[in-house]
Amino acid sequence: MNRFDRITALLIQLQAKRVVKGPELAQRYGVSLRTIYRDLRTLEEAGVPLCGEAGVGYSLAEGYRLPPVMFSREEATALLTAEKLASQLTDAHTAQLNGSAMDKLRAVLRRTDRDFLEDLSPRITILKTGRPGTPVIPPASNTHQALLQAVAEKRVVGLDYRAGYQATASQREIEPIGVYFGHYWHVVGFCRLRQEFRDFRLDRIVGLHLRPEHFAPRPDTLQTYWQQLAERRQTQPLVVRFAPCAVARVQENKHHFGAAQELTTASGELEITFLTGQPCYLARWLLLFAGQATIVSPPELREQVRELAQQAFQHFG
Repeated sequence: MNRFDRITALLIQLQAKRVVKGPELAQRYGVSLRTIYRDLRTLEEAGVPLCGEAGVGYSLAEGYRLPPVMFSREEATALLTAEKLASQLTDAHTAQLNGSAMDKLRAVLRRTDRDFLEDLSPRITILKTGRPGTPVIPPASNTHQALLQAVAEKRVVGLDYRAGYQATASQREIEPIGVYFGHYWHVVGFCRLRQEFRDFRLDRIVGLHLRPEHFAPRPDTLQTYWQQLAERRQTQPLVVRFAPCAVARVQENKHHFGAAQELTTASGELEITFLTGQPCYLARWLLLFAGQATIVSPPELREQVRELAQQAFQHFG
């Protein structure tokens, strides 16, 4: 990156964030800290009002706004892809907000770039499950957006929830810490009813209510939640190798079965070590990958899967 492009990028960072730190900028752009300080001084000499404090970082003076920034064609294409993802994998309200933001982006593009995106748009398709013909029930309108607001503002959320395949009705109050997408959208939060962190599927939420109450900040993240699940389930390692064609489906649900470690073999297989106190659930899940999964260890898990397969054959065969 040349100096002009780097200084332009610094301007974007200053407008996008409340505070930027010199060491982080140096690492981001692959230059020395002295170079970053020299670039910031250049901005000040050009009339950009910077506020800096030792040990804190740099920010733009309150009320100062930069002129609109032009997007490159590659950046606009990436955002078009994000718009497609949002239209298929979030609720209707979030998709509408994303579409509105994209309209504003298109308005500042050069005509040639607008024509480029218009021609490219129908050539990008997002399937909700990655498998044609498999329907996915989308979250209720505004559920996704409301949960993101609750996570950001640390707001307590009331849920009318239909749990499990039997759709048992329950009312919950949760303190949400994050959302993620596997085969479905999920929210993870501290459930006040169960007094522990729980995982809720968004398509099973039939009613959502943002409470005025704010909960105390927590150090917990989605990663620490999954790690705690693995530790609670830990008995002995269960090692399974999945064929490359199965990896996408495995990634969708592996955390539910205590996935703790993984590596890719020289042949392209994905080897996962599961730590779970309920190997029977893992065994039933592995039946979905007939011909695409190899149980490395322990032998007891192989025997359990074999027995389940024999039972299925006797019943359906």
